[in-house]
Amino acid sequence: MALLCVFSPDMKAQFKEDAFNQNYDTGEDTTATAEKMWSFKEFSHGVIHRDSTLKIGSLFAGSTVFIGSEQIYNRQYWKLPVIYGGLGATLGMGFHYRNQYRTSLDAYESAFAIDPNTPLSVDTKAKDNATYMFAGAAVIYWATLMDGMVNYKKDIKSQPGKATVYSILAPGLGQVYNGEAWKVPVYWGFLIGSFHFYNLYNNNYHKYKRIHNEITSPNSTYDGRIDAETALYYRDLFRRSRDYSVVAIAASYLLQVIDANVFAYMQDFDVSDDITMKVTPTVITPGNEYALRGPSLNMPTAPSACGISFGFTF
Repeated sequence: MALLCVFSPDMKAQFKEDAFNQNYDTGEDTTATAEKMWSFKEFSHGVIHRDSTLKIGSLFAGSTVFIGSEQIYNRQYWKLPVIYGGLGATLGMGFHYRNQYRTSLDAYESAFAIDPNTPLSVDTKAKDNATYMFAGAAVIYWATLMDGMVNYKKDIKSQPGKATVYSILAPGLGQVYNGEAWKVPVYWGFLIGSFHFYNLYNNNYHKYKRIHNEITSPNSTYDGRIDAETALYYRDLFRRSRDYSVVAIAASYLLQVIDANVFAYMQDFDVSDDITMKVTPTVITPGNEYALRGPSLNMPTAPSACGISFGFTF
């Protein structure tokens, strides 16, 4: 330590001094500008192959609105008639069956107002068919997005963007893409458990809400064992628990998306078996006034200092 003190004026610091040698008062406008999250110009140029650097996130975001853009970008034009034909057929039939159901419902209500014993009935089958058709359109839309992501630059492995989009479209798929399939039961356990408690609390909430409404109704004939105050208490309790379940569902979903993104970036992280700690003497020679004091403090420049450096390797 004595020798270090003697030779310290002629020695350089053991860490980078670049941060302390910068001129912070240049007089220039250094206001940071936020990078655009999505640009239609960038998206359109990428889809028509004028720009080969289109990122997977920009392609996915644009394709959620401009359906089929991923297939155009991937040069799989033959899929476009299949996509638009499937969406057109399912949506068209869905609206047809929904109008058929509403027509039967209006006819039944009109006839019931005249004669409560009307032989007419509501076409519930048309309602079910409309639900199936709309569900089919949603599946085709989802499959279109998934197909575009699967075929995006297939020759490149370990793409963080692809892992992220996979988890957005299908929870757990990003973990499978990263080679961490063991995480899938964990996240699906969180999601299924959250949905279970949501359904449980929601049913109890509606149960006690119905009881409370029956008790407080002006013409109530309710003669159950639960009073209005108890029904109100449990109604609010289960509603609050149901809301917490919704938060748990959203948190579980977002967590697996973040997990897929982070661990995809860490696929090439160099992990060494060398875990050591190194302690060496260090001499710090400040380059200017920003090293050991701020520019606003009226203090003289600090002299060179001696110390100990701890280096960790892991």
